[in-house]
Amino acid sequence: MSDVAAIEQLVVRYKDLKNEIAKVIVGQQDVVDQILISVFSGGHSLLIGVPGLAKTLMVNTIAQALGLDFKRIQFTPDLMPSDILGSEILDEDRHFKFIKGPIFANIILADEINRTPPKTQAALLEAMQERAVTVAGHHYKLDLPYFVLATQNPIEQEGTYPLPEAQLDRFMFAVNLKYPSFEEEVQVVKSTTTDEMATVNSLFSAKEIIDFQHVIRRIPVADNVIEYAVRMVGKTRPDSNTAPDLVKQYIDWGAGPRASQNLILAAKTHAAINGKFSPDIENVQAVANSILRHRIIKNYKAEAEGITEEQIIKSLF
Repeated sequence: MSDVAAIEQLVVRYKDLKNEIAKVIVGQQDVVDQILISVFSGGHSLLIGVPGLAKTLMVNTIAQALGLDFKRIQFTPDLMPSDILGSEILDEDRHFKFIKGPIFANIILADEINRTPPKTQAALLEAMQERAVTVAGHHYKLDLPYFVLATQNPIEQEGTYPLPEAQLDRFMFAVNLKYPSFEEEVQVVKSTTTDEMATVNSLFSAKEIIDFQHVIRRIPVADNVIEYAVRMVGKTRPDSNTAPDLVKQYIDWGAGPRASQNLILAAKTHAAINGKFSPDIENVQAVANSILRHRIIKNYKAEAEGITEEQIIKSLF
């Protein structure tokens, strides 16, 4: 199948996928889009929202609809790296045998990732970057496709360990979940307080997702679009000559080169699911908020004056 035909097929199948997910998840269209864009781009997502917004249900439903193996890890202050990666035990023949941890799945839901100490958070780093883990000197490859979807509660900061910048940078998207509208909440209550459970069908296989990921990477991008993305990321750095006043005034640190790579990859996916064969500047702008939000570090002045990341990112357009 040619790449053009594959993209046309992806458009149709993406619509079916959204309809399948909508059987369980009411509203939250933007959030579902962003998670799926990160999946087809081969990236990870951080979901930020208060409890009760169906973050866990959403990830579980998406994993089912994509036909992928799914594991949930509840992060707690006493969780150890071996609880995630697995450990070696002595079997009855007195040989060491490796028992795989929950990290060995296609989709990992790292629930409340900021509840666990940095030592355990760091256990995810190698898996997220290399798609492999090292335990007791042995290197184990993870099955592809591989995604970490982490959740974080923005209000309860007591007893939490904020993710270090190096780890935040590993997430392609940081997605903010908002409260549902009145109509959506009515629909949620109606659908969740009866005895009927919606069943979600698997519409993809792991191989098909990997094939679509390769097709998306092969999409050509015009030089001016790449330059636009790189220039936008450069403007987030306060010591840059091109940085707008808003950045110089309110930002301590800007985004690194990984942000530029992710902008182009996500723009390719955003273009593909909308039936375009090459991304333009509009596609870059459509994904910019979620890619740059967690990569720019505001200063105290920004916090005091209530300046949001979204306002700063918009000034870069």
